[in-house]
Amino acid sequence: MTNCEQATMAAGIAQDDPGVSVASGRNYLYAIVATEAALAYPSLGVEGSDVYTIADGAIAAVVSRLTRAKIRPERANLKAHQAVLNRLIADTTPLPMAFGTIANSPQAIHKILTRNRRAFAEQLARVADKVEMGLRVTWDVPNIFEYLVNTHAELRLARDRLMGARHEFTQEEKIELGRMFDRLLNDDREAHVAKVERILSPLCAEFKANPCRNENEAINLACLVKRDAQETFSASVFAAAKLFDNNFSFDYSGPWAPHNFVDLDLEQ
Repeated sequence: MTNCEQATMAAGIAQDDPGVSVASGRNYLYAIVATEAALAYPSLGVEGSDVYTIADGAIAAVVSRLTRAKIRPERANLKAHQAVLNRLIADTTPLPMAFGTIANSPQAIHKILTRNRRAFAEQLARVADKVEMGLRVTWDVPNIFEYLVNTHAELRLARDRLMGARHEFTQEEKIELGRMFDRLLNDDREAHVAKVERILSPLCAEFKANPCRNENEAINLACLVKRDAQETFSASVFAAAKLFDNNFSFDYSGPWAPHNFVDLDLEQ
């Protein structure tokens, strides 16, 4: 089990387990933070509840009491979950938990904090004084296949050779051409990611290239950025964009909790 967002079954923690009594002291978990001072955010949490910390030494879980037996991914709940993470990122760098992570009792929270103290400490040190920024770059073209045909002679020649005087491809020819398209598309993506990372690397401790969501997406990059370098990061994104022509569109977002840079295997 990796990523703090996925580690939700350890030491009495479960996601939306309707079999646990509300009277057991159920707590909703938002994040793990490094702090010796108690944090309190009145009425900010799910169900409009007060958000506070349950600490074990210098490491604490950020929680709120839960009255319902199940939390659904409704808009209001998702908004409250993200609001807490946004508030935390203004004060510290949290290890975010997945939406719907629930502890059966405060004792269960203490257990997971104690058992995973070293892992939490290492990950908190990894992301300390940093935030996550997202960068997406898309091909702003009407037809990505035609764009690659026009920019890759290899693909253009293959298409022309297969088409010849005909107007329709056989199924085998479509598969062959599709494989070439996919290979060239991924080669271009890797080259574009490398070009952008060279510009942004002085500001970023780590990068994570995430899968692109559609064919027109060229880059889906998570960047772990020094907290005091956010304005410089924005300027560097514009500098990187100048290396690309008008067929590309740049969009960045953040700051976010470092969802993509938390890598934990929690002891159960």
